[in-house]
Amino acid sequence: METITYRQWHEEGTFKFNVETMVSFSQCDRNKNLSVHELLKLTSDIAVEDFNQRNMSRDTLTAAGYAILVSRNSFNIHRIPVENEFITVSTWEEKSEPFQFIRAYEIKDSKSNEKLVTGLSTWLLVDLNNRRLLPIKKFTMREPLDTVTEHDCLKPEKISLPENMTHLEDRKIRYSDLDANGHTNNARYGAFAFDAIPDEFKEKKLKALRINYSQEALYDQNLEIKADLSDSEKLTVAGFLNNGEKPVSSFECEFYF
Repeated sequence: METITYRQWHEEGTFKFNVETMVSFSQCDRNKNLSVHELLKLTSDIAVEDFNQRNMSRDTLTAAGYAILVSRNSFNIHRIPVENEFITVSTWEEKSEPFQFIRAYEIKDSKSNEKLVTGLSTWLLVDLNNRRLLPIKKFTMREPLDTVTEHDCLKPEKISLPENMTHLEDRKIRYSDLDANGHTNNARYGAFAFDAIPDEFKEKKLKALRINYSQEALYDQNLEIKADLSDSEKLTVAGFLNNGEKPVSSFECEFYF
């Protein structure tokens, strides 16, 4: 039996961080493909570990009064990773926007070097003392980066919601949806959205996705999941919180087939 050694490393002279891993049974859907929420979890976790290994762990950030929270994700899926596939997940920071960190991703088959998934995400800098957003120039725990590369995914930008979206289901936030920040983990929103769409779309080849996080969903709150079902090649899905007179969007998502 082949012995596989999993590695983690930063490429010398760059901030590119690489992790080798294998897609496990529990990360896959019934078709043996890496599930949407596990893709979101995988890329979020490697971003956090990149910061950990650059002396910017969550505890260190908290002690300095900072939180860095994912705001938007966009992925182009060339071929979705499958069960037992040996993959290399890479991430690196790029030049920040005034109020957003920019991070890029690439997932490849470790053996053939086939490009599987490429993506971009944006992250917000939050002052923990007053829960307000800070401009990225206020972050002094690492030198600003000026890397800018070409990307083949959609830009992680605002998702416009159509009018008269169809109600799909209501989803209550449970304890297992929460993370150590006390709110719903970002990957769970991807599960909420994909679980709610009609079954015929779940069997289609997912070519790309975007997901934006607008307002945190907390324990025991209800999300009303709605979608625009008018396009067979693109689904727009959103989750709404009823916090008052008018429902507020908690997340917006686009699936491209």
